[in-house]
Parts: sequence; structure tokens; C-alpha cells
Amino acid sequence: MASKTPRITVLGSLNIDLVSYVSHHPLPGETMTADGVAISPGGKGANQAVACAKLSRARPSQQQSAFEGEEEETAKVSMLGCVGNDTYGNLLRENLQKHGVDVRGVDVIEGAKTGMAIIIVDKPTGENRIILSPEANHEVKQEHFRGVGSLGAPSPDLLIMQLEIPIETVIQAAKVAKEAGVAVLLNPAPAQTLPEEVYKALGHLVVNETEAAMLGECEVSVLDDEAGLEKVAWGFIDRGVETVIITLGGRGVYYMTGRGEKGLLPAEKAKVVDTTAAGDTFVGMYALEVVKARSEGKEFDVAGAVRKSNKAAAKTVERAGAQDSIPWTDELVE
Repeated sequence: MASKTPRITVLGSLNIDLVSYVSHHPLPGETMTADGVAISPGGKGANQAVACAKLSRARPSQQQSAFEGEEEETAKVSMLGCVGNDTYGNLLRENLQKHGVDVRGVDVIEGAKTGMAIIIVDKPTGENRIILSPEANHEVKQEHFRGVGSLGAPSPDLLIMQLEIPIETVIQAAKVAKEAGVAVLLNPAPAQTLPEEVYKALGHLVVNETEAAMLGECEVSVLDDEAGLEKVAWGFIDRGVETVIITLGGRGVYYMTGRGEKGLLPAEKAKVVDTTAAGDTFVGMYALEVVKARSEGKEFDVAGAVRKSNKAAAKTVERAGAQDSIPWTDELVE
């Protein structure tokens, strides 16, 4: 009998991105003229939901929407979050729907503004700096999550979260998911201290170098070699995390599991244009591999998942923008 299509719920932020492309990041007190500007849908939560949706299906034709290709999708994706009752909020919801994401769990908050991120992209390197104003994202309250039904109906196979919504909400949702047997993937960005009980609820912790050092209570330089990476990753495993992923930019990705699997895989080669949604694309592809293994009753191949996620992220950095830069699954076929 064919396995049912797995479900992913993303609980997180929805922001409008105001992106400026510059020749270099401005120095203190420096006024610059941008080479270009873009206004686009973003937010780590929304980006990861779009990544899951786009990477789970082929690019639709001009005559069809992403929902019309549901019979070929490898996962159903739902978004939980809040936007303001404004133009940007409408844009965010419409863009999620356009890419096949269920937005029935995205609440429109009267009197609140939609979250906003100001992003400065250094054109020569593609590196960015981001200033975030959460606004309506802070209306995602912990009291909204009191049972598994609050994570979506039917119950998801995987819950993905970040830290651009209140930490109390993340803690409560992780607790509800653990009690219901729902796997949890946490991408703790922006990094902040987490209570120990959160780690025990995590099936997957995906961090970059800065986040790994902050949560691992060490200097970033500790992660310069594989011995340091192993030490920090083992610290998270010892706290109760099942699988730890540390993304290292151009150096690749380090992984470790509670079963003793570990390794450092190289990054994919890419001509970097904009790194804005690279991490979110990685999370989306990785999440799809997690739920695919669960739905097929197979052991999760973490190394294989990391390789596929690296490939998807490499495609993303070769394009400008956030959600628009994320590839559809057919764009990854060699």
C-alpha cells in the first residue's frame, strides 16, 4: 500500500524584506547609494515553509498554481504565524498560497503591523546584514498551543520552528509536539539561550557557526577544526537532541547523531549572488528528507540529506532575493 503524503507544519515568522544591494557594507556614519533595492516576502518561518513547498514539487506551468500539482507533491506544508492587517500581510499570505503552502493557520492581527526585515547585501560577496522588526510576529502566543490539534489538522509528521517568534511560544509548542510524538526541527535563529527541556524535545537541531558557539557556550574559533565541531555537537546530543547539524558556509556541514554517526561534508561550489535564504533552503530540503524517511518507514540517512540540502542551498545563493531564489525540485536535476 502506498504511504500517505507526509505533513510538515512550520511555526514561525512572516516578514516583508526591504533589501538594498551595495558595493560594501557601510561603515559607521557612512551614507551610501544602493545599486538596487527590492521589496519581497520573507521571514525565516515563511522562507522555510516556501522552501519545503517548492522543493516538494516541480515548478508549475504558467497556466497552473502550485496547488494544482498536489498529486505529485512529496509533502503537504502548512504555515502557522501572524501578520498585520495591511498590504504587506496580504502579500505574504498570497505568496505562500502561490507556492502551495496552506495559510489557514496564518492569523491577521487587527491594529498590528506586519513584521519587517531591513537587509543590506554586499554585492561582491553576497553576504548580508539584517535588522529585524518583529511586529505581528510577537502575537504568536504560547496559549495558542495547548494540544496537538493546535499544530495543524491532521497532525503533522514534523514541526519546524525558529526563534523570530516569542521564545515562550517555541517552548510550549515543542512540549506539545513531544507529548504527541511529533518530530521537532529547531533552527534557533536569531540565537538565544534555551531552557534544557527544549533540547530533550528536539529530533533535529540545525545551527550555523554563530548559533552553535552561542548555544554551546564556546568561542566560534572552537569550531575551526573537526575536533571542536565534534565536542560542541556532542554537547547538544548529551542534552537530548537526536541529530545535530552545524552549517559552516563555504567549509561545508558537520553532522552528528545519537547513534554515533558523524562527519564533515564539503559545501557545493556556487557563484554567490545573495546568501539571504540559503539557510532556510537547507532546512526545507533537510526537512523533506526527514519526513520522507518517516513516511516510508526507513532509517533516516543524515549524510544523504545533508548532501541534498547543500545542493539546494547552493542553487539559492546563485540568485537574488529570499523566497523567489529558492529552487523548485525539478531545478535540482542535473
